[in-house]
Amino acid sequence: MNTSKDTVLITGGGTGIGRAFAEALHAKGAKVIIAGRRAAPLQEVVAANPGMAYVVLDVADPEAVKTVAAQVVADHPALNVVINNAGIMKAETLSGGAFDLSIVDETIAINLLGTIRLTAALLPHLLTKEAATVVTVSSGLAFVPLTATPTYNATKAAIHSWSQSLRHQLKDTPVRVVEWAPPAVATDLMPGHAENPNSMPLAEFTSESLALFERGDDEVLVERVKFLSGAEGRGEYAKVFSILNDGAH
Repeated sequence: MNTSKDTVLITGGGTGIGRAFAEALHAKGAKVIIAGRRAAPLQEVVAANPGMAYVVLDVADPEAVKTVAAQVVADHPALNVVINNAGIMKAETLSGGAFDLSIVDETIAINLLGTIRLTAALLPHLLTKEAATVVTVSSGLAFVPLTATPTYNATKAAIHSWSQSLRHQLKDTPVRVVEWAPPAVATDLMPGHAENPNSMPLAEFTSESLALFERGDDEVLVERVKFLSGAEGRGEYAKVFSILNDGAH
């Protein structure tokens, strides 16, 4: 990414990682458009960052994705980066046999289908640029699951696989595919994350991630997430799984 010149659309830009990264890119000189389901948080971010723009978008709504993508391209024809950051993370109890399928449906619609649909809507435009980037957001839990959030883990593992396929298919085009896999970060993505001492401070995560994007990595992996992303390669998958889910050390 050329953070001083890019025009970037970032979903989930009203709070958490999305807001922090949008503000970091804006400070670097990028033109930033944030998207989210609720107007109020987006308006707050834009008010605090003059020159930033926003669009209301529910990435779980297929028709809204098409309409808003077309609107963004029309309003910001220089758009050359999309960061598919919108996501939810909810705990599920499966052991009783009574699955809450509304959580399953919502998580897949936002985390997985939202990413695929928005990328599909914007890719024809991005392919016209001299240099463009599609950023997918997976998770350290794509590599080793947290069993309390099974559908979340599954969507992020799917994003990891889909990103690899998309990158290979686009290798001879101007569009790069970058997978961003955060660790637990001190945000409100899930209750307790912000206060958990094991969560990575948001400012530290944002700064380290930005440096990796600017370096040109295809996989943006801060040092904290490598405990998870590198577990299998180190021959420590079972150990890390147990630490994550059983509290073993």
